Amino acid sequence: QYSPDNVAGADGDIDPTEITFPGCSCLASSCVVRVCSCLCHGENYNSLCLRPTDKEEEYARPVFECNAMCQCGESCQNRVVQRGLQFRLEVFKTEKKGWGLRTLEFIAKGRFVCEYAGEVLGFNEARRRIQAQTSKDSNYIIAVREHLHSGQIMETFVDPTYIGNVGRFLNHSCEPNLFMVPVRVDSMVPKLALFAATDISAGEELSYDYSGRFHNLPISNREQKSLEADNRLRKPCYCGSRTCASLLPWDSSLFSTP
Repeated sequence: QYSPDNVAGADGDIDPTEITFPGCSCLASSCVVRVCSCLCHGENYNSLCLRPTDKEEEYARPVFECNAMCQCGESCQNRVVQRGLQFRLEVFKTEKKGWGLRTLEFIAKGRFVCEYAGEVLGFNEARRRIQAQTSKDSNYIIAVREHLHSGQIMETFVDPTYIGNVGRFLNHSCEPNLFMVPVRVDSMVPKLALFAATDISAGEELSYDYSGRFHNLPISNREQKSLEADNRLRKPCYCGSRTCASLLPWDSSLFSTP
């Protein structure tokens, strides 16, 4: 079933459509930094393109868009991901990777491409679904972990297996042309937004790094040992990139018992 937005999962613990954020009181057609309460972390976009993280910053800044409770107009420059898909994309059959997704037009670096939307699950339901899969089943469940300043970790699990959008057809690449950013609009449940990491030509397949590492940041020795221990359960990677790791990224936490 196609859905452009996240929906509540079978466990019903989280309703991604619930509006819980207060809106800004900006009366201008477009909000500005130091005036708009939604831009307290700085400007998010510049001419529809995600503002790059400063080289001095170790972590990505949180992105909060103006929401349904805001007084600014629909043309506000801080409303990008919520407008949805703006490019012509095509689902196609790849040689080795099953279905894939490619763009039919040029996409500039920093532009929002599409969301990875599906059922928003709680941890227990996500683990139940993962453990019920066989080796032949495709796994679409993504686990996103955000490390907060307080030391806490916020987890979001999205499964587009049964209900989802075009994002479910994106393949992994060890040298991707997209990267994922959690973007919040109406509530703390983020939209898993995919942005162009570079200029993308018409006809090019779209991909992102399933592990969340952008431009293949080196992994720690502890992570490497954990991956090697789970190699028997991992699937081969066919991205064909120069730095291909040979196996798809793996998250063992959903397979472990409480």
